[in-house]
Amino acid sequence: MRITGVRVVAATVLAALTLAMGACADDGGDAGTGSGSGDTANADGTIKEGLKIAFLPKQVNNPYFETSDNKGGKVAVEEFKGTYSQTGPSEASPSAQVSYINTLSQQQTDVIVVSANDKDAICGALTEAKTAGAKIVTYDSDTNPQCRDVFVNQATADGIAKSQIKLISDAVGPDGGEIAILSATANATNQNAWIEMMKTELAKPEYAKLKLVDTVYGDDQDEKSFQEAQGLLAKHPNLKGIISPTTVGVAAAARYLSGSSYKGKVQLTGLGTPNQMRAFVKDGTVKAFALWNPADLGYLAAYAGGALASGIITGKEGDKFKAGKLGEYTVGANGEVVLGDPFTFEASNIDQFDF
Repeated sequence: MRITGVRVVAATVLAALTLAMGACADDGGDAGTGSGSGDTANADGTIKEGLKIAFLPKQVNNPYFETSDNKGGKVAVEEFKGTYSQTGPSEASPSAQVSYINTLSQQQTDVIVVSANDKDAICGALTEAKTAGAKIVTYDSDTNPQCRDVFVNQATADGIAKSQIKLISDAVGPDGGEIAILSATANATNQNAWIEMMKTELAKPEYAKLKLVDTVYGDDQDEKSFQEAQGLLAKHPNLKGIISPTTVGVAAAARYLSGSSYKGKVQLTGLGTPNQMRAFVKDGTVKAFALWNPADLGYLAAYAGGALASGIITGKEGDKFKAGKLGEYTVGANGEVVLGDPFTFEASNIDQFDF
């Protein structure tokens, strides 16, 4: 989606970046039932004061989650007079989040908002936390649906996949060529869903000249992502483009390309923030990239958690709740709440954003 004009962009980034601007599709659960309890929702209720809401990102000190949690989730929790906290591992590994979930449960946390490093690895701990009384909201990257109450999805996997393939196709040009994907961790639910749908998108006739030759994983670590980008070019000398649907990966790949002989010859797109990608857009390393507003994602996740803990929603399809400045949202199938569509950043609009 492209938007031009300051007023239109500003409106849409609160309504499409807000709904739009970042690490999901799920693959289980009964369609249309979500994973909420059998309790009846009270759509006219208000969020209780004093709720303890903890954010558990894939990894702390990651700029993406610093924004989503501390500039989004915290703001929302303070608005409805709850108690906010953030905790989590320093590395994004599949099992690293389990001990934090157990601790939060023991602390009688009302809502655990978690971005899963693996859809299965933390399910046992989350189920125990639910049994102990916590409401579970996943955001950015989902677990199996039965392990949580609601999943706040930054955008549909299909929308992200279409956006990424269109951007790399436009950047590479009509002659096409070999492309590769630089992902986060091999077990990240959202990354894997996006990659599978990118492959489906690439099978369409309009992308017949693009050939996906490799997928590598930087584990959301800057140096490893840098090295993986370097390795792709060494392994595939005819590579024409790289897609990195992770904020850490796309910035690291841009840094490598910008200082190499491949600058301007190998195209790069992905999911990044304006502040981390601005210099690379201006120096010609990157033509365009996409994202949603991570602060809005965390903000929405906090309100979804508050609504769950207050009985306003149960996580079933059709439940409605108000999310502060973002307005009203409706829970969809499998307990999914979608923030919106990806937003495209490029030279013509990137200076209008500061995050």
